[in-house]
Amino acid sequence: MTKTFLYARVSTSEQTSAHQLEQARKAGFDIHDDDVITDHGTSGVTTRLAEREGGKALLHKLRDGDTLVVRWLDRLGRNYRDVTDTLRDLLRRGVTVKTVINGQTFDAHPKSATDEAVRDALIGFMAAQAEAQAQATKEAQAAGIAYHKGTSPEKFKGRKPSFDRKQFEEIKALAAAGQGHSAIAKATGLNRNSVIRIASDPEKAEASLARWGL
Repeated sequence: MTKTFLYARVSTSEQTSAHQLEQARKAGFDIHDDDVITDHGTSGVTTRLAEREGGKALLHKLRDGDTLVVRWLDRLGRNYRDVTDTLRDLLRRGVTVKTVINGQTFDAHPKSATDEAVRDALIGFMAAQAEAQAQATKEAQAAGIAYHKGTSPEKFKGRKPSFDRKQFEEIKALAAAGQGHSAIAKATGLNRNSVIRIASDPEKAEASLARWGL
């Protein structure tokens, strides 16, 4: 019998797996309490899913035909390159992945060749975005270091960003998926004006993060 699991990564004291489960149920997912797998206090930036205690338990439980629900794909990996690799591995296992935010479905058993092509194209787009982001980060950091040599530290850094790396990545992903500014603000916890600034000029936002080493 196939099952539906929820994987929740809780990295701060303000986050709870219960809240993520409530969001999933409101989105229409039928998930039993016993089928919620949680990693507490685990960084998604430094630790792969297979290296986390909850992640190991999850991968042990998942079977061909099962469905894995996550709030958003960032729960699965350290960055979007890692996320796409993990996503492809789950699909090879026969596990369909669904998201609460934006209601995306990555079907392990697509009904047609067209459905499979669309799914793989989206995953490929995410991987390409990750590659471009990594290159942009390197270039922004290099430019920041060069600029830092000719100015004071405070002038170099400017105002500290009101957002972190995770929020920046999530805003880009949601914007690429067609989400509106208000929906993105609600999902990330930032105000709408901040979301608009970041979405309209991601290169500037990236440079600001790089200057502060974020």
